[in-house]
Amino acid sequence: MAPEVRLSGPENEPLGVVSLMEALRMAGELDVDLVEIAATANPPVCRLMDYGKFKYQEQKRAAEAKAKQTVIEIKEVKFRPGTDDGDYNIKMRNIRRFLAEGDKCKITLRFRGREITHQELGLALLNRIRDDLGDTILIEQFPKLEGRQMIMMIAPGKKKPAGKPSAEGATTPA
Repeated sequence: MAPEVRLSGPENEPLGVVSLMEALRMAGELDVDLVEIAATANPPVCRLMDYGKFKYQEQKRAAEAKAKQTVIEIKEVKFRPGTDDGDYNIKMRNIRRFLAEGDKCKITLRFRGREITHQELGLALLNRIRDDLGDTILIEQFPKLEGRQMIMMIAPGKKKPAGKPSAEGATTPA
């Protein structure tokens, strides 16, 4: 530790540059701890504080921040090139529900056997999914082939503001 430190008081008020012994004496008088805040500064910055209380408040802030975070899950929905309309509609309903809940979706199109030779069918299906969902999604990863699967990642998009008149419908007086 350096022979001098830049000291701030319990209420974070600056007390100036003092010797280390003087800072320790002041901490003893006020019955608080001397805590080094910035060791790399010249002279090092120290603060008089109750370290236990400081750690407790820091943990409390971290717990509050963690509680406010929303966990975004990635839900996977699997298709095949020959997925029929009934199954397609059910899977689309699930995708819409996942997006409404704020989760991301990984849409996997699985090719089996010689289906891999007709990748254009898979791409057409993924484009149909994208078109059916419209502007309610953000495409995070465009369709790409990974082994025998074609994968597309989507996330919930911004909702359009409802009830606002559009400029296209308004007429201007001549």
